[in-house]
Amino acid sequence: MKICVIGCGAVGSLFAAHLAKAGEAEVWAYDVWREHTDAIRTNGLKLSGAADFTARLNATSDAKELPRCDYGIVATKAIHTRPAIAQTEHIFDTKSAVCSVQNGVGNEEIIAEHVKYVIRGTTFPAGHPIAPGHIGYDIKGDTWIGPFEASKTPMDKVEELAGVMTRAGMNTIAMPDARGAQWTKLIFNAATNPVGALTLLHHGAAARFQPTNQLFNDLILEGEAVANKLGIVLHGDPRQLVQKGATAPGKHKASMLQDVLAKRQTEVDFMNGAIVQWGKKVGVPTPLNKALWELIKGLECSWSDPA
Repeated sequence: MKICVIGCGAVGSLFAAHLAKAGEAEVWAYDVWREHTDAIRTNGLKLSGAADFTARLNATSDAKELPRCDYGIVATKAIHTRPAIAQTEHIFDTKSAVCSVQNGVGNEEIIAEHVKYVIRGTTFPAGHPIAPGHIGYDIKGDTWIGPFEASKTPMDKVEELAGVMTRAGMNTIAMPDARGAQWTKLIFNAATNPVGALTLLHHGAAARFQPTNQLFNDLILEGEAVANKLGIVLHGDPRQLVQKGATAPGKHKASMLQDVLAKRQTEVDFMNGAIVQWGKKVGVPTPLNKALWELIKGLECSWSDPA
């Protein structure tokens, strides 16, 4: 079996390293961060923190070097989904399946434009780059995957991939319907990410500070109202995820805060923006999500148009 991890940043590297260490599949990592893929080829992919090991695997920034793969795991930022799958679609055939483990909603629809079988996924492990070839593993967590409805992906493909990832140490639950798990994380992310990005507070600090913790709760209520109107049954309580993140070791910075500090475009369109758009479609007001979406977009604009 060959698996290609597309987008080998923090989360993608966690999957790639565990899969490669397990040795059950031939693993390829594809990322446009050339210094990272060069370092992986030369010295291996090092994880430190929640797990400490170095794995050897194939890595490249040239999509032409990738072989045909049985499975793909897309772990790019949501804003990079379209170019990433367009660059790699040639390595998947009519028997391959591609799984998104990205933040937000809307990625599966983009992937389905390029490949036959798509798997909906959401994952909770988190990390951050330390240096090329070296990723800090901040928070352990489970992954949930299920068939993307429009692609009619066979359940046996979902189960096979879940089994490989679980045996590699990234516990993965195969579900006939993964929308509940995805929306649970979406609501959690839409509450915590923009608040952290705008206040510069790491997750634990924002959860402990009463005004920002209250804002988390108010944003969660809006997201839950939209999910309920869509008929999506959440897989757990987003508030429990807030507390789990707050009690994790270290001072984990949400991915949107990491993006803001680096002055990179964020995933807010796929988080708060998605909740706002779905809210409009089903008639549920989402004023707080709309305000934070607009504030983050304004912050992004300040980097390129400060005048």
